[in-house]
Amino acid sequence: MFNEMIRGIAEKTIGKAGYYVSQEEACELSALPDDDTIDLIMFADKIRKRFKKDNVFTCSIINAKSGFCSEDCAFCAQSAHHKAKIDTYSLLSEEDLVNKAIRMWEAGASKYSMVTSGYMVTDEEIETIARAAATIKKETGLAICASLGMLTEPVMARKLKDSGITTYHHNLETARSWFDHICTTHDYEEDVQTVRFAGASGFKVCSGGILGLGETWEQRIELAFTLRELNVDAIPINFLNPIPGTGLESMPLLSPVEALKCIALFRFINPEKDITVCGGREATLRDYQSWIFAAGANGLMIGDYLTTKGRNAGMDIDMIKEMRLVKNENNG
Repeated sequence: MFNEMIRGIAEKTIGKAGYYVSQEEACELSALPDDDTIDLIMFADKIRKRFKKDNVFTCSIINAKSGFCSEDCAFCAQSAHHKAKIDTYSLLSEEDLVNKAIRMWEAGASKYSMVTSGYMVTDEEIETIARAAATIKKETGLAICASLGMLTEPVMARKLKDSGITTYHHNLETARSWFDHICTTHDYEEDVQTVRFAGASGFKVCSGGILGLGETWEQRIELAFTLRELNVDAIPINFLNPIPGTGLESMPLLSPVEALKCIALFRFINPEKDITVCGGREATLRDYQSWIFAAGANGLMIGDYLTTKGRNAGMDIDMIKEMRLVKNENNG
């Protein structure tokens, strides 16, 4: 027998126009014992199929500028406040940004994001990124994204849009109520305002966070509802992969069951949105990586991450085929 609360909420989400699970109901779902997680995953899969069918997309990123970041985010190897051993460098050349995009297009990526460390990029860096985006648009079929820190200036937004960048990415990272345990160098509202400004500037908005930072289930639900209220287009879910030298180097990994439950809850709360599983999935999910789609995800980041390695992109493309899912070449 299925858990009747899970079934009832899922059936209303699928079949009742205008119905969305409440925060109280979502917290009740999160409090269910592990024995009910399979039911939660199964019904999250039904919600995914209702709104996304069997279509999935693949994202890729390049660490376009690494390290020296003034922010003190406890999970981040690129923070100047930490002692993680990573490569540090200023913004890559236009040629490097383009060449990596071409390689990822050939490897099977649908989307490509240029990601920079730091609070905000300079005008000169914007020019380089915009030129690279214009060339990538000509030479590939990739949807082009950017993750460049705080976005506040209309001129900056216009240059990025005119170059062919369609999506702006800016994670909230965690719930507002947990944020000051993770970062003290800027306020949560600055991130929220960047998400709002990106949407108002005509970008599709990609915003999510990292799970496993010490937050409670209630705070995971809080983050999912904040993203729903902001009406973001895509929600990237990362799982903490603790890096030596960072403030969270001793934090244990989430279990695969807990991670899949997180994905399922985000799908229940944001039924119509794209949900992408990104960094930390290899370490956290291990042999259960193919379960992310059954748990409600319809997107997957392939290739390497910012400062950690991913698995071979061909393995992920094969996994999508074996799951009999349809990979979108470009969904903007």
